[in-house]
Amino acid sequence: MLFRLPVSIPATRKGCAIAERITTRINEQIRISPVRVIGPGGEQLGILPVDQAITKAREADLDLVEVAPNERPSVCRIMDFGKYKYEKKKKSHQPTHHTKTKEIRLRPKTGEHDIDFKIKQAKGFLEHKDKVIVSVVFRGRELAHIDEGKKVMDRVVQQLQEVGKLEAPPMNQGKRMICTLMPK
Repeated sequence: MLFRLPVSIPATRKGCAIAERITTRINEQIRISPVRVIGPGGEQLGILPVDQAITKAREADLDLVEVAPNERPSVCRIMDFGKYKYEKKKKSHQPTHHTKTKEIRLRPKTGEHDIDFKIKQAKGFLEHKDKVIVSVVFRGRELAHIDEGKKVMDRVVQQLQEVGKLEAPPMNQGKRMICTLMPK
């Protein structure tokens, strides 16, 4: 009689449940004894033989699921396997937020209300976990009055400190003064 080793099946939409079954061993599929058992409430039950651990799981009307097979002794948890699969699948489908970089452009002569509106926009970006580049652009004679742009930059940075932290301090780059803020 020939014995075949389980072959890993690629996780496709239809084969996802089969692949999940192969990678996560439950109940009688757990062969290595003894195992460290964690109860349904997260409490440590100690190191037990597999048969005794399965009996405890059945008494609680739950499954014994191997959560850390590479540890010695392997770690098993008493839980509802169907609920575990559902939560794992739900977590894998949650969209992850990719950090984007947003820019706010100001001029040294930008009005008070316009600056306040730009600060409000920047706060929204930072709360949404995006980086914000604040740039003050100088044109013509404004290059002779960089201190005016510095005042605008300092005001904006000071008001954004409550929702973000300074990644790169204000510095001059030609006709622009640039500063980068990242979310807290």
